[in-house]
Amino acid sequence: MKPDSITPTLRLIIDRDALTGNWRALDAISGTASTGAAVKANAYGLGTRNVVPSLRDAGCKHWYVAHWGEVAGVAAMVPANQISVLHGPISSQDAQYARATGVIPVINSIFQAKLWLETGGGACDLMVDTGINRLGIPVADCADPLLASLDVRCLMSHLACADEDSAMNAAQLNKFRGVASQINAAQLSLANSAGIALGADYLFDVTRPGISLYGGVQRSELAGRIRQVVKLQAMIIQMRNLTAGDSVGYNARFTAQCDMRVGVVSIGYADGFLRAWGGKAIFEAEGCPLPVLGKVSMDMVVVDCSGAPDIGEGDFVDIPYDLPAASAQSGISQYELLTMLGQRFERTVPD
Repeated sequence: MKPDSITPTLRLIIDRDALTGNWRALDAISGTASTGAAVKANAYGLGTRNVVPSLRDAGCKHWYVAHWGEVAGVAAMVPANQISVLHGPISSQDAQYARATGVIPVINSIFQAKLWLETGGGACDLMVDTGINRLGIPVADCADPLLASLDVRCLMSHLACADEDSAMNAAQLNKFRGVASQINAAQLSLANSAGIALGADYLFDVTRPGISLYGGVQRSELAGRIRQVVKLQAMIIQMRNLTAGDSVGYNARFTAQCDMRVGVVSIGYADGFLRAWGGKAIFEAEGCPLPVLGKVSMDMVVVDCSGAPDIGEGDFVDIPYDLPAASAQSGISQYELLTMLGQRFERTVPD
């Protein structure tokens, strides 16, 4: 028997209509700006092959990955010259790969600018650091004559506090406008998902949403416009009957106060369902709540099935995963909730 004929005990179901609907909603808010898609980290854990074709067919023409190793999978589905590599070239091999494939490197430093030019130059994007102090050319270095030699397709920066009503947003915007007056670029791009909600001043020519494509909501302006994309299911692999006084899991964090029926569910922290969920998460089956009992183990959790007498081994339970609600309940960021989901999930996009 082939391994692919074995029944998976974990399912990650992607709602294609919600995914494309989120892109269209963000595109509408972006006004005249062209709306791209951050598909780094394997499309935030959903799988690029499950995400890119749907967004491509919806009209997306700008794609953002972080690592050079992420390029090939995306380039198999969209034109290579629509893909920007955010980390930029750090070796001549990176630069040669960019030219051979046609993907666009994002230049983040004077070192990278020199490397790109010395290895042949060509179209590139340029990231300027206006305050987040991660990758990007410091504003003070933007007058370096080396940058004037670059063929800059898109001048970018990245907002640090777009999910908050912070004075830093306007400060970064003003710095970005100042740099844009110094550097010749065909397009300008500043707004991420939350930045799109800050208003027209932040939109420029290209927006770069990420988490909101996949159901994340960082600002109230996006609530009601962004839909849940991911549904998780896990299989019950054993039913057990506890008697009063029985404990559950490591360190006996839960003790039954009465006789109860419980199920062992095939999901754990190795799958990205972290111990932060212990005593907080409530699974569902047939409309009935199934509270998680005790600590989360590496590969399994135990749930109270007292309210669902008809479920048993081999049945799947639903794991509520609306990102804003799940983040508020668990204390885990919406980004981490998605990107930590493990490879044992069968990822599917139903027709």
